[in-house]
Amino acid sequence: MPDTTAPRASVSVPVPPSTPMPSTEDLAGTQASYDTVAASYAALLEDELGSRTIDRALLAAFAETATSAGLGAVGDLGCGPGRVTGHLASLGVDAFGVDLSPGMVAEARRRHPDLRFEVGSILDLDLPDGSLGGALLWYSTVHTPPAQLPAVYAEVQRVLAPGAPLLTAFKVGDCQVHLQHAYGHDLSLQVYWTPVELVTDLLARAGLVVDARVVCEPAPHEKQPQGYVLAHRPA
Repeated sequence: MPDTTAPRASVSVPVPPSTPMPSTEDLAGTQASYDTVAASYAALLEDELGSRTIDRALLAAFAETATSAGLGAVGDLGCGPGRVTGHLASLGVDAFGVDLSPGMVAEARRRHPDLRFEVGSILDLDLPDGSLGGALLWYSTVHTPPAQLPAVYAEVQRVLAPGAPLLTAFKVGDCQVHLQHAYGHDLSLQVYWTPVELVTDLLARAGLVVDARVVCEPAPHEKQPQGYVLAHRPA
């Protein structure tokens, strides 16, 4: 893991040209795939955070930042079955979840009946401007083409309160993979690996201030590094 406090040279990153927003058919395909795997996904990843020390440390830093700021509830945007939402709640965060997949939301409600979960898209959140005291994008942009990330980050910036933090986690690289089988099921998902420099540049262009970036080398069972960026909306 690199030293996230060391000065960094300026890197010029080409911003991908804008493309049309995902079609209703594209979103429906992603939704259907996750509806299919919801129960299996939840069971397989239920205890994953227990073996990921760095993930827990970064989530703890995010949780402390959000609770210290005291700016409102924190949205786990693309929450899946709610495992990270529940972890944030265990750290004292007033957390709720939003996910595109009704199957995932149903699983999250079943597993965490004391927390709030809603069906929704990170491209069009049913939230007022400046209403969130923090936002988490925990691998929830991995199916978003890089050219559409500016729209995601603009929407997150819109709903964050001034001073509120954002933590995003993603797969590091510069390629696209078509996933046809996962979690014991056939499905069809596009997965995008994204350069860290592109993520930080697009966050800045959306009006967010980048505070830290971390890259972890692949674990033995993984194919790519994992990236994390902590940012905030300026007060």
